[in-house]
Amino acid sequence: MNELIVMVPGNAWDSHRLGQHHLAVHLAKRAPVLWVDPPISYLTPLNDASAAAALREDRLREVAPNISRLSPVTVPGKTRPVLRELALRQARRAVRRAVATLGMPVHSTIVASLNDMLDVVPARRRVFFGTDDYVAGAALMGTDPRWLERIEARQLAKADVVIAVSPVLQRKWRGAQLVPNGCEADWLATADATPVAPDVALPSPIAGFIGHLSDRIDLAMLTAVADTGASLLLVGPRSPTFEIARLDALLARPNVQWVGPKPFDAMPAYLRAIDVGLTPYAQSAFNRASFPLKTLEYLAAGRPAVVSDLPAHRWLGDEHLTIADTPEAFAARTRELLARPGSAADAAARSALGARHSWTARAADVARLIGLDDAGHARAA
Repeated sequence: MNELIVMVPGNAWDSHRLGQHHLAVHLAKRAPVLWVDPPISYLTPLNDASAAAALREDRLREVAPNISRLSPVTVPGKTRPVLRELALRQARRAVRRAVATLGMPVHSTIVASLNDMLDVVPARRRVFFGTDDYVAGAALMGTDPRWLERIEARQLAKADVVIAVSPVLQRKWRGAQLVPNGCEADWLATADATPVAPDVALPSPIAGFIGHLSDRIDLAMLTAVADTGASLLLVGPRSPTFEIARLDALLARPNVQWVGPKPFDAMPAYLRAIDVGLTPYAQSAFNRASFPLKTLEYLAAGRPAVVSDLPAHRWLGDEHLTIADTPEAFAARTRELLARPGSAADAAARSALGARHSWTARAADVARLIGLDDAGHARAA
C-alpha cells in the first residue's frame, strides 16, 4: 500500500503555484499527497466568493493527479491567542479526519510554516521545511518576534528532519539539510518557442522583472534601470502599501510598462519578451535568508539575469548571473547585457543550469531525505 504525504504549507493551493505547490506536484508522482490549506474562518465566505465556493464543495477534494486538498474551517479571530488555540485544535481534527477518510498510513508530515502540525498524525517522518527566516520577517508579518522565536524553536525540536531553502537558514538551524527552491525547467525552456504576450508594448531590448512589487524589492534598483532609458517590463501584483508615490512615478515613465498580475501559465509568453531578467531584492535579513524563485526561472528560460547580492545568488555562482550591490551597478550591468548580442550557446548553458535546479530534482532530494522510494514506500534503513 502506498503511504501518504501530508503537506502543510504556508499558502493555499492556488494558480500562482508557489514553491510548495510545485514540490507537491512532483512528490505526487511518487506518493499520494494531502495538501492542507491554512484554516478558513466560517465567516470568510461572507466576503470572499472563492472561499464560499470552496465551502460548497466537499472540503476534501482532488485538485491534481494524486493530490487531495483539505480546507479546514475554524472559528473567526484566529490571530487572537485564545481563539488561535481553538482554531488550531479544529484544524488538527480536520486533518485527522481527512487522513482517516483517505485510508492510508502517513509516511511523512511536511510542514513548510510555523503551524503546529508536525505531530498532527502518526507518521514515519516529521519534516520542518523552512522557507524563510520567520523571526527576521516579524515586521513584514506584523507579529511579535519573541513569539515567532518560541514557535520556531518548537518546530525545530519536534522535527525529525529539518530542511532549509537557503545557505543562511542552513547555518542558522544547525543540522538542517539544504534543499533550495526549484523551477519548472522543461516548461520554462519553451519560452523562445512561445509568442510574445500580446499586451507587451515596449521596444526591444527589454529588461524585465516578474514577481511581487512589495517591500522586499529595492525600488531604487528598478528606478536606476529606467533612468538609463532602457525598456523596463514589470509583471506581477503590486502591494497597495509599497512605496506608493515612488512606484506611481516609475510606472508613469514612457519606457516602463506594468502589465499587472498574470497567471503562472502565461509566464513563458512574458519571458519571451524579456532579454534580461532582474531580481532586485533589498538587503534585509529576511531577503538574505531567501532563495528567489524568479532567478532560477530566468535562467531556465535561457535569459541572463542581473541580481542583487544575496547569499543564495552567491551559492548559485556568478558564471550565468551578474551580481550587483548598488542601484548604479545594477543599472550599469543591466544596460551592458541589453547591449550585448545574445548567443544560442549561452542561452543553452543557462537553461542547463536551470534544469539542474528543477522541481523534479528538488523532489528527488526531499524523497531521499525522508526515506521515500520512487514507488511511494519507505526505504529500508
